[in-house]
Amino acid sequence: MPGEFDLIQRFLACFPRARVPVGPGDDCAVLAPSKGALCVTTDAVVEDVHFTRATFSAADIGHKALAVNLSDLAAMGATPRWFVCALALPRDFPARELSAMGRGMAALAKAHRIMLVGGNFTSAREVSVTLTVTGELSHAPITRSGARPGDLLYVSGTLGDARLGLQHLQAGVRRGAAVRRQRRPEPRIALGKLAARFASAGMDVSDGLAQDLGHLCAASRVGVELELDRLPLSPAVRAALGPEGALRGGEDYELLLAVPPSRMQAFERACARAGQKVTRMGVLTQEQTLRIRDAGGHLLTPPTGFDHFARSSRQIRPDD
Repeated sequence: MPGEFDLIQRFLACFPRARVPVGPGDDCAVLAPSKGALCVTTDAVVEDVHFTRATFSAADIGHKALAVNLSDLAAMGATPRWFVCALALPRDFPARELSAMGRGMAALAKAHRIMLVGGNFTSAREVSVTLTVTGELSHAPITRSGARPGDLLYVSGTLGDARLGLQHLQAGVRRGAAVRRQRRPEPRIALGKLAARFASAGMDVSDGLAQDLGHLCAASRVGVELELDRLPLSPAVRAALGPEGALRGGEDYELLLAVPPSRMQAFERACARAGQKVTRMGVLTQEQTLRIRDAGGHLLTPPTGFDHFARSSRQIRPDD
């Protein structure tokens, strides 16, 4: 395997030169002051927790590592600006795979106009990619704590596809829309910036709708009544998992948004004009409980989502 500095140059070659005062190559990056407030987040994807090298290409790993971080910026309504990347790789990790990982990450970075400005390399038993990303705000951030009783609950896209994709990969299926949703999630940056004009609260859906909805309600001190039959599901998810299965499917990276009733029509019109798919699926309540009703109006027991520390960390996201 090439030396550390050869690896750094190989990885950096995948990215355009960052337009910042000081970028990769020094002890720190130096960034130009921003006119708006900055959002900063960090997240990691780890081998045998978020992916296996048998089912993900190196380019998939690079894409997903950046996508999950960009999803946090989307949830706040931020515009992506810069990121740093810390790579931990086994000593026998092929150099060509490192280049493929860089290309997968760089393609998504280019699509969202975010620049790599630094990072770190180290050796490890397993592949781990940790990113810290920053985004700029031109408005107040969307937080989890601003929702009020009576606000309407929306979610973007469709739910459960990534969970179904994981099941397909575990069964040996390597192609299809659900597999792509698992390997290459698409952060909802454009929707997040649009929603900042209307939403009272929001977050991204990473650990399953039921669990993440609980986080939003706890932060806002509200409850919710969710209509199960209004969940947006692809035909494949509806057939394989059903609405209850989709509720606890992690890694969708869609946006969960609370919108006051007075802004409902304007929000829906703005989304339609921008080609952003959102679905209204419930209402927030004064009573701080999660109530899920099926198509017949019957109350269901809320399922749980994914918890990194509820079981061994050396396990790909579970299906139970």
